[in-house]
Amino acid sequence: MKRSERGDVLVTGATSGIGRAVSELLADEGYTIFGVSRSAGPGSFHHDRIISCRMDVTDALSIEQAIEEISRKRGMQPLRAVIHCAGYGIAGSTLDTPMDAIRSQFETNYFGLLTVNEILMKKGLLRGSRIVILGSVAGRISIPYQSHYSASKFALEAYTEALRLEGSHLGITATIIEAGDTKTSFSAARTYHAPPGSLLEARGRKAVERMEKDEQKGHDPSVVAKVVLRALKRTRLPVRMPVGLSYTILLLLRRIFPDALVEAIVRRLYLS
Repeated sequence: MKRSERGDVLVTGATSGIGRAVSELLADEGYTIFGVSRSAGPGSFHHDRIISCRMDVTDALSIEQAIEEISRKRGMQPLRAVIHCAGYGIAGSTLDTPMDAIRSQFETNYFGLLTVNEILMKKGLLRGSRIVILGSVAGRISIPYQSHYSASKFALEAYTEALRLEGSHLGITATIIEAGDTKTSFSAARTYHAPPGSLLEARGRKAVERMEKDEQKGHDPSVVAKVVLRALKRTRLPVRMPVGLSYTILLLLRRIFPDALVEAIVRRLYLS
């Protein structure tokens, strides 16, 4: 395996979608990548700068074992960066999505990320590191019938802000990448949850179908990967990095427009 002065980067959710695009682009740019996911293993990548390792971010023991394996291969020097791409989405009404499905959503999208960072911190692998978190425009503008996914991304917004404040004296900084519609397998993997006889299911499924059509017309994952690369190269890391000009403008308008107007626009997009 070729090593580089650019440093070692840990990427979660590395075997598919945005995580895979990030791993391959950063490897092409000369970074040494430790690509982890639940399905990672021999043959997951065909790049001499990417080392695959199995890690389930919802299982602390799995995280410990993966980090120990990575440390044996690279030593105990702090990582150049950690890129958090592991995540998935559920759909369903705010009022009747089963609680176990909601908890599972947060275990991967939020608590899993926290656990990875906590274990890395305890092992001394985060000092001076950059933490790049894959967020979503849905973390700033809640999407109907995907409120629990939106809530998990809202939580990451607050976490990123706090992490920057608390980690600064250790040289740790963080940013959240606010991606919008992206064409990946994420859409096909989304599950819709509704109890038998739900009065909201038909309307909810229609709203989600509209969202999925937008996703299939969205950015290629490589566009998001390029934003992640910019985050590693910047001298000063901003709190947030929207993906693409249209979403940059949209989130700027979100700050300017009154809440009632934003709500009316979202209602017209997905519930009309």
